[in-house]
Amino acid sequence: MKLEEFQAKRLYADFGIPVTEGILITDHAHAKAAAEKVGLPVVVKAQVQAGGRGKAGGVKLARTHAEVVEISESILGMTIKDLLVERVLIDPAVAIAGEYYIGITVDRRKKLPVLMASAAGGVDIEKVAAETPEKIIFHPINPERGLRPFEAKQVAFKLFTDKKKALAAAAIMVKLWCCYRDTDASLAEINPLVELEDGSILAIDAKVVLDDSALYRHPDLEKLRIATPNEEKELAAKAMGLSYVQLDGEIGCMVNGAGLAMATMDVIKHLGGTPANFLDIGGSSSSEKVVYAMKLLVSDANVKAIFINVFGGITRCDDVARGLVQALEQINTDLPFVVRLTGTNEEEGRKILADAGISATSDMTGGARRAIALAAGEEAVE
Repeated sequence: MKLEEFQAKRLYADFGIPVTEGILITDHAHAKAAAEKVGLPVVVKAQVQAGGRGKAGGVKLARTHAEVVEISESILGMTIKDLLVERVLIDPAVAIAGEYYIGITVDRRKKLPVLMASAAGGVDIEKVAAETPEKIIFHPINPERGLRPFEAKQVAFKLFTDKKKALAAAAIMVKLWCCYRDTDASLAEINPLVELEDGSILAIDAKVVLDDSALYRHPDLEKLRIATPNEEKELAAKAMGLSYVQLDGEIGCMVNGAGLAMATMDVIKHLGGTPANFLDIGGSSSSEKVVYAMKLLVSDANVKAIFINVFGGITRCDDVARGLVQALEQINTDLPFVVRLTGTNEEEGRKILADAGISATSDMTGGARRAIALAAGEEAVE
């Protein structure tokens, strides 16, 4: 679950991290009043769960009240990476003497949290990592001991030669670790962490991604969720007992079991196709769940063909077959689809499909290859 900047800043403030205190508005008519409270000049910042806001024109400096209103009106309603801007943050502009980056995430290779720090702040850290990786400091964190103050100081003194500034940055690093740990975050970063002209250190941006699997422990944080359209679909699917994640491909996948779902996506990629989603209908799927799953796949405008891959264990092939037939009776679609059906009650499932004029294969690779061909508008060959 991604937090928007204004939410992440409030969270950081709760942990004692110094942040700029702006005012959130949803209507440009309130921009002038917000700027009067914050004090000119201000930065008008689009609030969306995406990076690259500045490059997209979603972050602009306003020096007068008229500019605040004009800029707020232009940013509200714009789209950034297909996300509609419905909120802007009127943030105080500060006199910056230097920009830095600090962040904490998981190093999956070492299976440990890692503190990242760089003097190249204020730009995409991914670009820095790709082009000048030597500019990034990586410090693994023992999850039992946490980030200890002396470790934070070791990192901070690599960024700052001035003792006072280094100690201030180290204190922020420790507090960022506490926030990361106590909220079960998968990412907590500040970009940029700035040095002001008076020598103080301040977070003027914030990004937090929370682990969805741990949100049951944080009902207060769950309430902060501002779901994107894709996330709304994923949450609705979860309520139906499905695991669904939308991707950017064109082969819609319906599979039973997470392992088989991953293998199905791998096979599609290996054969030159692109999966449009991860969709696990679970180990004991009812016909109703299959109907809902089909509706999810059809609702994705990028999907050009559907691959239904069922290996019946606890999941019964006849249940899936009934659900598929019901779905096709309810859904008006001309999307081509391929069914691979094998396992528990396989023969019953095949008969149900055959009676509805649907054929099924038992070959997973052949089924994936056929779905790719159908998505490309080619004549599928078994």
